[in-house]
Order: sequence, then structure tokens, then C-alpha cells
Amino acid sequence: MTDNPILNGGSTSGSAGGSAGGSTDRSAADKPSTETHIRTCPLCEATCGLEITLKDSAITRIRGDREDVFSKGFICPKGSTLKQLHADPDRVRTPLIKRHGKFVPASWEEAFEAVAEGFGKIWEAGDRDAVAMYLGNPTAHSMAGAMFAAPLIKAMQTKNLFSASTVDQMPKHVSSGFLFGGPNSIPVPDLDRTDYLLMLGANPLESNGSLCTAPDFPGRLQAIRERGGKVVTVDPRRTKTADVSDEYLPIRPGSDALWLAALVTEINSAGLVDPGRLRDMLDGLNETLELLAPFTADSVAGHTRISAVDTRRIARELAEAPTTAVYGRIGTHTTEYGTLASWLVEVLNIVTGNLDSPGGAMFAEPAFGAPTKGRTPGGRGFSTGRWTSRVSEHPEVRGELPVSALAEEIETAGPGQVRGLLTSGGNPVRSCPNSERLDSAFAGLDFMVSIDIYINETTRHADVILPSPSPLAKPHFDFAFYGLSVRNIANYSQPLHDADDITEPGMDEHEIFARLTLIASGMGAAADPEVMYSIMLQTVAERGGLNAEEEQAAASSANYTGVEAILDLMLRTGPYEGLHLAALLAAPHGIDLGPLRERLPELLRTASGRIEMAHTSITSDIPRLLALLETAPEERLLLVGRRHLRSNNSWMHNVEVLVKGKQRCTLQLNPADANELGITDGQNASLQTETGKVVALVEVTDLVAIGTVSLPHGWGHDTEGLVGAVAAATPGVNSNILTGDQFIDPLSGNARLNAIPVVVAGL
Repeated sequence: MTDNPILNGGSTSGSAGGSAGGSTDRSAADKPSTETHIRTCPLCEATCGLEITLKDSAITRIRGDREDVFSKGFICPKGSTLKQLHADPDRVRTPLIKRHGKFVPASWEEAFEAVAEGFGKIWEAGDRDAVAMYLGNPTAHSMAGAMFAAPLIKAMQTKNLFSASTVDQMPKHVSSGFLFGGPNSIPVPDLDRTDYLLMLGANPLESNGSLCTAPDFPGRLQAIRERGGKVVTVDPRRTKTADVSDEYLPIRPGSDALWLAALVTEINSAGLVDPGRLRDMLDGLNETLELLAPFTADSVAGHTRISAVDTRRIARELAEAPTTAVYGRIGTHTTEYGTLASWLVEVLNIVTGNLDSPGGAMFAEPAFGAPTKGRTPGGRGFSTGRWTSRVSEHPEVRGELPVSALAEEIETAGPGQVRGLLTSGGNPVRSCPNSERLDSAFAGLDFMVSIDIYINETTRHADVILPSPSPLAKPHFDFAFYGLSVRNIANYSQPLHDADDITEPGMDEHEIFARLTLIASGMGAAADPEVMYSIMLQTVAERGGLNAEEEQAAASSANYTGVEAILDLMLRTGPYEGLHLAALLAAPHGIDLGPLRERLPELLRTASGRIEMAHTSITSDIPRLLALLETAPEERLLLVGRRHLRSNNSWMHNVEVLVKGKQRCTLQLNPADANELGITDGQNASLQTETGKVVALVEVTDLVAIGTVSLPHGWGHDTEGLVGAVAAATPGVNSNILTGDQFIDPLSGNARLNAIPVVVAGL
């Protein structure tokens, strides 16, 4: 185990309840009571610390926590609006059951009885696959979702599991799985020590980082430049991130894999391949270099629109910089070659000697999970295709099927047809491809349940809505994102408010998941959720070689809730000696567990115990990339999405302070393309694909490259039956009317949401 982390700079100020300072003036009864609470923002992957000031229990200010060991006071506009989200009058606060086509308030007991009855009728037919699950992005931002989704999935016993992972990130899980043996062994750029950062399809100044947990990404990029390093951004749009980089290279949408392959080949041709200490851990290095040989700076230039001179120069810079980190994100993943692009990012990190090396791409070591230090490398390895989807026979990946296949699984009759659906925190009718088809499919379900805080485009189809509390009313620990962090830290936040109490007392989110799990297990709607907490505590205790009864008694003595007891045990059996929940409660600003360290080969779970660079499951797709290289470059306009700092997919469009101001859902069009089409700035234009057609306001700008048009996703909330006055009044269109569900990355099942050929016409 690692040395005691509490000695590594973690703050220990504040009370065990997460309050730093408590009441500052209680000397007179007529004076307002002022409190300051510290907690972690749960709205995106940056995990920023927040300082929340209350007077007489009312929030008066939210700002960045300057003492947070990780974020050091950084905050984005979303974090400061948690008060508005908590108080939103349109937020669902009590269970809703649909009766005669309309939602009516219900008690929790009535709601869970309706769930048990509705799903029970489908299960009684003998086919568990007839009830599907969809886990949305907010589930990963939730402590309850991170802890209880897996038991719920197991209890549901369905092969029809879908999630937002196949919307934007499954390629990285697949490439990491085949390279390192574990789909969650995802390297992140060591931002604080690198000398050269190459980013493709990533815009962290708007997204705050993705599959790379790094609060204050702008400050970290600036620090690279201030210490004499270089930042290069490659993107079809000149983003805010590109504007603060040393160099920006526009690339044709969807051609990232071609360009990455050419970088590898040019490094090899220059005799600069040097894996360093990893050389003896590699299988397939020479085979990989041979397979990529046809992709040269010259051969890909026409497709990528990046000159051969620039490609060769960047390749040499990557190989010769003291330390280099290559980082590819959503723009590289959401194409038909997403897994190859993701794999090639790591191949570049490997051939330059920068994988698992300070300043390169490294693996986080979160505070939970079995210690790996000193472990012998090797394991069962990673595989896909344990089952396939019923209609189009898409292979299972990481226990999931492509969300692009969900509509056809609902629409197509026959054994295994999906007739019921449980959604958690997602809005696939806005975020997934061919969303009009999905909208229609949901309308035909026999029974649907949603865990959500809004009646949105998806949940309007539900028969039961189970409202989770607002983010301020939940305990919080970032299970998902500490495993992707550029520095190892840990922080825990207790609820700031009790679960919402309107006409019907609110319910903690972990209890909602627990009760659904018990229903799916056949224990009925009235089963005690404490059963689930005990089972999970016992499982973690046995895994760590501890006595479950003794741990339960200790948790009771410490007055921990069920989820806190489980978290405490996970920390105590994790890789950091001396770390436990009491330490986190005593350190509201977080505990710094230190910089990323080398974790190979001990982290490897491949069958060979080595990095399998040329795994056939990956390299078998290279001929398809070669076929792209040998075709004429796409000359039609290509559609890409875009991010905005004040928007988080479709989550928070009902918070007025985040959507007010200049319209953001516009069609960005390069001046040269606008001139050719005869379209002017401020005019409406139609966009059409084989899937659908939308009309959007045109913004003529050189921010997008010639041949590229950009429209953000997640907008367009004017559907009848929604409850969200602000969102409904905010202009925007649904870009996923244009994206097809037949075009996916075959290795990962990820949807193609970028590089969509479109026909644009002025109106």
C-alpha cells in the first residue's frame, strides 16, 4: 500500500459534517445564522470544490473553494447555479404515475407498486430481455448511480443494456481493453508535467475536460506554455481551446484516424520510435508499424487537409519533446473509425516512450478498489461479442449493446422484443442518433420507468417517474472521475439539504436504486433497502478479507449511513494505507494523494501480461481505414457538433441564467461555403440528411473550416408534454434528427454523431 495520504498535504480543517466554519454569529437571536459549507460540484468531470454560503438555511452565494486541494478556487458558470437547479419550480419532486395519459402525483409506495406490477407483467411472460435499461450520463455523476447501478443491472437479468457510453466514449474503453486488458484502464494526459500536449477533437475550455478529470483546464494549459512547453489543438473548428494553444491545425471531420496513423508512420520513417522502458512489455510493435506503413503524411493529406509538411513536423516534435502527451476525445470517438482513432492515440504515446511515464499519458490510481502495486501482471484479458443484439446482431461491448440499436429492438416483433424500459438520468430522445425514430419507439412501449428530475423529451413517455433529489441533497463521491484524474485526490460531500420535502417526503437516490434492485430480484415493492446495503457491505468486506459483521457494527458505531459504511470500507481496502471516511469528513477541502505514478506492468490484465499493441480485434479494422484512404475525399459539407461552457448536453437548459443571452444553437458556416451557397449571416437555412431535416439560424464565421458546418446537440425543447418553461422558450433545434442510427463504429458500437454529410440550403 502507498504511504499514509493524510501526510501528503490534505487539508484537515473543518467539521466532520463537511462544514468549514459553521455558524459565524449566533450571539443574538435576531441576527441571521450564517454557515459555509464545502462540497464537490457534481455537474461535470472537473470535480471542482465549491464554497456555499447560507443565511438562515438559504443559499446566498456559491463560489469556488480556494482551499480545495485540486481545483484551488476554479469554478465554471454551471457550478454557481446549483441553487437555481435546486429551486427550479419545474423540477419533479414527488413520484409521478401516468393515469389516463397524464402524470399525477403519487406516494413512493404507490410508485414502487406500479413499477413492480408493470415490469412484473412483462417478466411473467418469461423473457427478462424484454425489459431494457438505459443509463444516462448523469448516472455516472451520481454516487448512488456509481455504487448501485451494477447490482441493479445484475438483478434485471437483461442483455438489453444501453447507455450514454455508446454515444461518446466506448471507443476508448475498447481500445484500452484490448491494449491493457481492462476497459477502464484509460490513460490520461499528465497535464501538470508534460512539455508537449497534442489534443484532437477535444475542447476542454468548454467541456472542462472529458475522460480527463482536471479542474481549471485553462490554467493547466497556460502552465504548460509558461514552462516553455507547447500545446497543439487539432479540430474542424477553431475552438476556445485552439485560441489559447500555441498552434491550431484544422482537420477534415472524421479523418482523425488517418492522420494519427500517418504520425506513427512518419515517426517510424524518421527512425524515432523509442518506447523506452515499455519495450520489454510490448507485443506486436513491429506488426503495428508494418500495418500502418501505407498511411503517410503524403497519402493522408488530401483526406485530412493537413499538409504533409505539417504532419512530418508534428511527428518529429512529438518524438523529440522531452515529454509528450497525446489526448483525443469526443470528436475522434464519435465517428465510424472511433476505436481505431482511440487506439492510435495510445500507439503514439507508446512509440514516443510517453505511456505510463511522468509528463506523458498515465493511469490514475483512485482511492477505492483493490491495490495493484506489486501485483503480477496478467489476467483473462478483454473480449467483446459475448452476445449480439437481436435484430442487427451488433456485438456486446462491456456488457452493453449500441444505443443506436435500441429503437429497432423496440419496433421489431418476435422473441426478445423490448416491451419495457428503465431509464436513469438520461435523455436519449435528444442525445442519441435518429432521435425521432427513438421518440416514436418509446411511445410504443408497454411500460416505462424513469429516474429523473424533469419531464423531458424522454421521460414524458414514462408510466412512472421516480425523482432523485437535487444535487445539493445527495452525498457525493466521484467514483467515475477519480479513476480518470490527472492527480490522485479524494473528497466526500455529505448532503447539504435533506431529500426534497414537498407534499410527499423525498427519497435518497441510493434508496431508489436499492428498491428497484429488490423489485427486479423478486422481493417485491415493499422490500427493505437495508437488505441491499448489507449485501453490498458484505461483498466489499469479503473482497478485502474482513469480517462483515464486525464492519457493520463499526459502521453503526460511527453513525454512518448505509452508503457511507460501504464507501468507508471501500476506502480502507483500497490502495492508500490509512485512508478512511473519517479522514475525508475531517478534510472538507479534499485529500491530495499525490501525482500520477508509473503503474505498468502491474496494471496489465491481458492474457499475455503484456501490452498487446496489435490485438487482432483492433487491427482487423485497419483494412476498412485503408479503404477510406483509397477513396476520393468527401466533398459534401460535413456536420460536427460543438460544446459550450454554459451547457451540459440537455441537462440544464431550464436554468435561465445559463441559457440567457445570445442564441447559441446556431448553424456555423464558413464564409467561403456561405458565399457559394448564397447564404448570409442571420438567415435561416435547412440542413438535410437521409435521416431528417431541421431549420436553424445561420452564423457565418471563420471559426469552422471550409467544408465543415457545426450545430450543437441537446437543444430543441418545444415538444408537447414537457415541463420546463425556460427550456421550451429557448431557441434551438434537435441536431440528432440528422444523425442516422445505421452508421456506427463496428468495434465499439459507438454512434456516429460527427462527420455527417449534409445538404444545406438557404431559406
